[in-house]
Amino acid sequence: MPFEPLMTAVIETSLNTLIQDDPDLVRRLARLKGQVIQVHLKEFDKRLTFVFSQQVDVLAHYEGTPDCTLSLNVSVLPELKDQSNITKLIKQDKLELDGDIQLAQSFSQLITQCKPDIEEWISRVTGDVVAHTLVQGVTQIGQFARTQLRHQQDYLAQVVTEEWRLAPPPLEVAHFCDQVDEIKSQAARVEAKLNQLLERV
Repeated sequence: MPFEPLMTAVIETSLNTLIQDDPDLVRRLARLKGQVIQVHLKEFDKRLTFVFSQQVDVLAHYEGTPDCTLSLNVSVLPELKDQSNITKLIKQDKLELDGDIQLAQSFSQLITQCKPDIEEWISRVTGDVVAHTLVQGVTQIGQFARTQLRHQQDYLAQVVTEEWRLAPPPLEVAHFCDQVDEIKSQAARVEAKLNQLLERV
């Protein structure tokens, strides 16, 4: 199966599944009914067109004129979580928008609220108690892993700076920077005195 149809099918199926699981998202989708929004991902020079009806259709190729076009880099996508960022991103030239900004904000809000409720999905198979226990267990394991990773990073930083002396510790770097600043000040004073002497001569 070609990449583009596969990608659009995955996005479309995921969005529609998440929307149908949340009545609030179903209402948001109803407000967008009849609208067409196109997203241009600059790095890949690819366009994804979102057509809103009873569901969301995601197209790789669209012949018509969309109601709103967003052109941006993939790295900017997380910043769209806060719809108030749209104006700021436009001013910073990180986002090009052609069309209704309110439509873009509604689209941003719908997409960012499409979060899977893993516990709800698991409970359909296992029941509420097992699903809750399983999700809590995975969450605690994730937190433990993150804590251990931070400890290992701190330990490695200490080994590199204190034991192996491959990199100077932060205090030494700060002291060195202070010394450089002092030398620059002294050099500036010497240069000023030399200029004064040259002017007298």
